[in-house]
Amino acid sequence: MIVLLRAEQNPLSIMLFRGIMKTKTIEEIQNALQPIADEQGIEIVEVEFKQGKEPALTVYIDIEGGVDLNTCEKFHRAIDPVLDELDPTFGAPYTLNVSSPGLDRPLKTDRDYAKCIGQRVEVKLFAPLKGKKFFELTLKGHDETCVYLEDKGEEMKIEKAKIAKICRAIDLDSLL
Repeated sequence: MIVLLRAEQNPLSIMLFRGIMKTKTIEEIQNALQPIADEQGIEIVEVEFKQGKEPALTVYIDIEGGVDLNTCEKFHRAIDPVLDELDPTFGAPYTLNVSSPGLDRPLKTDRDYAKCIGQRVEVKLFAPLKGKKFFELTLKGHDETCVYLEDKGEEMKIEKAKIAKICRAIDLDSLL
C-alpha cells in the first residue's frame, strides 16, 4: 500500500511500507527549471513525479511549431545539472524524462484552452448530457467554471466539473 501525504510548507513525502522517500515539491522543481525553459523558448506544460520501484521525474514541454526529439534532448541536457544541484529526491535515484505532452493531452491551463479556441475538441463527460457522454465540438471559450462550445450553429455551455476529459480533436487525415 502507498500513502500519499502533502504538507503545505514541507517537501512532498511518500510513505511506503519499508521506508520514506521524500521529494521536493513540484513547484520547487518547476521554478528551478523555468529559467532554462525561458532561455530556450520552451513552455513547461507539466512536471510529474512518479513513485514506485523505478521513480521517474517527467517534464512535459511544448514549443511553437511542436516538440521533436532534438528539442527534448537539448532541454534534458540543459536541466540535468540543475536537477543534480537541486537534488529533488534528496539523494535517491530516479530517471529523468523530457517529453512532448502529446497531441491528445487534456486541456488543463488557461494557455491550453487559449491555444484551442476556434478548434475542434473532444469532450468526454462523467454522465450523459442530451443522451451522450462524448461530443466533438468547436471550442469558443472558457472561464473558471464552464467551457463554451459550438456545433453546427448550436451553442453549448458545459460545467468543467462535469467533464471527465477535454482535449484537441485529432484529425488523422491531416497528419498524413
